[in-house]
Parts: sequence; structure tokens; C-alpha cells
Amino acid sequence: MEDSKSKANIVSRLKTIKRNSGKTHNQIAEETGLTNVYVAQLLKRQAQLKPETAAKLRVALPCLSEELLDEMMRPPLRSYDPNLIQEPTVYRLNEAVMHFGESIKEIINEEFGDGIMSAIDFYCSVDKVKGVDGKDRVAVRFDGKYLPYTEQKSEHMVSRQQRK
Repeated sequence: MEDSKSKANIVSRLKTIKRNSGKTHNQIAEETGLTNVYVAQLLKRQAQLKPETAAKLRVALPCLSEELLDEMMRPPLRSYDPNLIQEPTVYRLNEAVMHFGESIKEIINEEFGDGIMSAIDFYCSVDKVKGVDGKDRVAVRFDGKYLPYTEQKSEHMVSRQQRK
């Protein structure tokens, strides 16, 4: 597992490569077939680059070394800096989820039943759209698999069946 110093070094190198390419996350996403947020996650070592996507990323960012591509294909240490909440955009996103979360949960339960939205089988994108007033707006889309809670019946608990 990578330590935080080596992760910071790798992320710094990846950010430099992206910056020097002159490309946006959206442009890289279009070239690779990924979402813009997933591209950002890859470049922050918060997601694992899959071998079938590595070649496309290499074309999009030709300065990526084999060493960095290999590192990006290793399972990452998915973490965050607890001080990140102080960054205004992150704070407002958190505030929006906290403010609307209970209502979102209620609608999920009403539409799907007792369950949750996965954050593992999950897609996220950020888009720039025009509001009805013609002003720029930020559209954040969460697209997560529905996961129902299960009734915990003893006969379905495999580990208990193996004890017998």
C-alpha cells in the first residue's frame, strides 16, 4: 500500500502532466470514454486505472510514463484529507447533501424500497449548464446502483451453515 508521501508525490506528478497537456478533465474523459469525475479520481489516485483503459489514457496524456501508468493500475489508497471540508466547494457539496439527504433518502425508499445507493457501483459527473435565466449552473449527477437491505434469515447465513 502506498504511503501518503509517495501518494502525494505521484498525484503531484500526475497533476503536472495534466496541466502541461493543456487538456481539461472533460477533454480527457471524451478521449478515454470515462466520466470527467472518474478522470479526476484517477489523477488523484482515488480510483484504479483498468488495463483496458490505460492505452486510451496514454494517448490522451502522452507524457504519462510506464512507471506512472503501472502505479495507476495498482489498487489505490482511497482516502481524503479531513481538512478538505474547509475548501468552500467541498463544504457546499457536503452542505447540499446534508440539507437534501433526508429527502433524497425518503424518495429512494419510496421509489425502490428499503435500501441505499451504492458509492462503489457508482458514476459521477459534473456538467456546466445554462439556467432558465441564462446564467451558468453546476449540474452534479450521482448515478449509483440500488442496494436493498436484506432480511437476515439464519438459513441464508452461509457462515452459520458451515459451522454445522
